[in-house]
Amino acid sequence: MIPPPRQPKFPAGPTYPYLQAPHPYFLSASVFPQLQPTHSTLPSSLLLSQTQQRGLHASPSRLAAISGVPAQGKVSSTPNAKYTIIDHEYDVVVVGAGGAGLRAAMGAAEAGFKTACVTKLFPTRSHTVAAQGGINAALGNMSEDDWRWHMYDTVKGSDWLGDQDAIHYMCREAPRAVYELESYGLPFSRTEDGKIYQRAFGGQSLKYGKGGQAYRCACAADRTGHAMLHTLYGRSLAFNTTYFIEYFALDLIMNDEGRCVGITAMNMEDGTLHRIHANNTVLATGGYGRAYFSCTSAHTCTGDGNAMVLRAGLPVEDPEFVQFHPTGIYGAGFLITEGCRGEGGILRNGEGERFMERYAPTAKDLASRDVVSRAMTMEIREGRGVGKEKDHLFLHLDHLPPDLLAERLPGISETAAIFAGVDVTKEPIPVLPTVHYNMGGIPTNHFGEVIAPKQMADGTVDHDHVIPGLFAAGEAACASVHGANRLGANSLLDIVVFGRATALRIADIAKPGDKVPAMPANAGERSVEDLDKVRFAKGSTSTASIRKKMQKTMQDHAAVYR
Repeated sequence: MIPPPRQPKFPAGPTYPYLQAPHPYFLSASVFPQLQPTHSTLPSSLLLSQTQQRGLHASPSRLAAISGVPAQGKVSSTPNAKYTIIDHEYDVVVVGAGGAGLRAAMGAAEAGFKTACVTKLFPTRSHTVAAQGGINAALGNMSEDDWRWHMYDTVKGSDWLGDQDAIHYMCREAPRAVYELESYGLPFSRTEDGKIYQRAFGGQSLKYGKGGQAYRCACAADRTGHAMLHTLYGRSLAFNTTYFIEYFALDLIMNDEGRCVGITAMNMEDGTLHRIHANNTVLATGGYGRAYFSCTSAHTCTGDGNAMVLRAGLPVEDPEFVQFHPTGIYGAGFLITEGCRGEGGILRNGEGERFMERYAPTAKDLASRDVVSRAMTMEIREGRGVGKEKDHLFLHLDHLPPDLLAERLPGISETAAIFAGVDVTKEPIPVLPTVHYNMGGIPTNHFGEVIAPKQMADGTVDHDHVIPGLFAAGEAACASVHGANRLGANSLLDIVVFGRATALRIADIAKPGDKVPAMPANAGERSVEDLDKVRFAKGSTSTASIRKKMQKTMQDHAAVYR
């Protein structure tokens, strides 16, 4: 006989005011009919306490479901017959709620700034959640290590095109960033003596390339991005950040002096337009992988921040530097982490040959990603692929112990079964180089400040001119720590280090409550015009068909070889 369900107990007392009654989203009336409250059962004082802990903006109906307190803002005095425009004012507005955005918002709020975070997704659905392999830092838990060796590998891996000042800053700060995440509660995998486990990853060496393979990649099994994003979001709720959830950022608001004074955004639920007036704006909007037909990026990775910067008349840097991950699942594009090869996985061609021994005799399958992707493409072009079309290759994990796969690569085993239909303990995974990461983006210095060339009075050009009030971090930015090729596991490091750097820089140059520079009288007008143009366009070509044509063109003519 199946026992009846145990009745949940909700702690009482001032420490957990919003848990004194169960939330109707989490309890089914059919299972717990006696426990179904309405929002009126929660005293207004408790609702206020909940909202102080989690600032959330949405339409009135959605907000009532989340917190019971209406969103704050005032209807703009600028008349517009078609749209309701609502104005808000903050010290800092962060666009994007992935790893970089959450770390920037958290840091700004922790420093006392009135902070808003605008995101088109619920924060834990941001694409950081999909990162698998880990985060690089010279902790020295598996062998001797040094951040200078990490810096050397990053400079070399960038094809010598990375900004060495920024790389120096990132690699030096890496151990501090990882230990900070550990203190927030990120559940890293552990060694037998309790230290953070670090695996081998491509392009990582000891003693400036002369000491063999480095074990530098700290990980939480093969779900490190998932663990990091949830940890950062949970931590961010400890601070007074206001979240504008499912709001789509449209444009930057620039004043006549060339300073950024905020953004315009649209509430995707009710269509209202919002002008968020802020002293400092941080763009953490992710990459533009979906410019290609096949990629490992989520469908939300559409380069919104880069487009906002371009529409504001500012440049982007190195947009052609696109990384192809060697192992996307053939036909699906889903990522198979480099951690598979770090744990002992092997690439083989149609002749059963471990071909990477010819292209990189020392590093073999753990050469940097651009080297492996080019080698795979050459094998396929020269007729040594696998399958009927000989258009892909095999990644073998079937020689590894099943218990190791279950412990270190549980997500990959599941992913391969779902998207490729293979049992990794018995069969190889069909793989193909797939668009994965954008090294280029919004140009910044190592503080996260956006820079752009400026013609000086004496005729010279200042290539490092800082755009006041505008910052960028993460894949949207180009510091440029990755140059023309990013090393695996440097991306999670990038978002944490530079998300934190933007918050630290804002705290250095501004104070909470500083007067916000005035918005231009016509602020947001262009956003309305562009929105109208798209809404009421009469053309015969759909948005979807234009997008597909662009993606196919990029896939065919801007791939590994161009």
